[in-house]
Amino acid sequence: MKPSVYVETTIISYLVGWLSRNDLQVAAHQELTRRWWATRKGEFELFASSIVIDEAGDGEVALAAERLRFLRDVKLLQVPAEAHVLKSELLRRTQIPAKAENDALHIAVAAVHGMEFLSTWNCKHIANAVTLPLVYEVCRAEGYEPPIVCTPYELMGEAYEEV
Repeated sequence: MKPSVYVETTIISYLVGWLSRNDLQVAAHQELTRRWWATRKGEFELFASSIVIDEAGDGEVALAAERLRFLRDVKLLQVPAEAHVLKSELLRRTQIPAKAENDALHIAVAAVHGMEFLSTWNCKHIANAVTLPLVYEVCRAEGYEPPIVCTPYELMGEAYEEV
């Protein structure tokens, strides 16, 4: 069985549009995400949620349509009441701010559904080394094994050295 990956919205966003010319780090993340999607995504079972669909559908119409096209290859998870309860606990007991409610909900959905990984480029509120230990602690205290939060770079596996 393939490892499960919850694909957060930044992954889908980085697959679409022009490479950033103003921010070399964003351009590198975009290129790496595209390489991972093209060469490695088949090694994982990919999941998202209606939260990802909603966020990916925002913005310029043509780009939103392209983002939603990429999501056709991804299985959709329900956002159950348990995920909202866990989200509330994450907001209350970690450094994730209330304005980042959807970020906490991405983590909660992935945890409630038993995802092995949550892939994101959101290093401010999700893939944050300062915040994650407490996020993992809260998930476990609420009865869920949290997903390993990582970037596509960390999911490159054997191709890691080629990046």
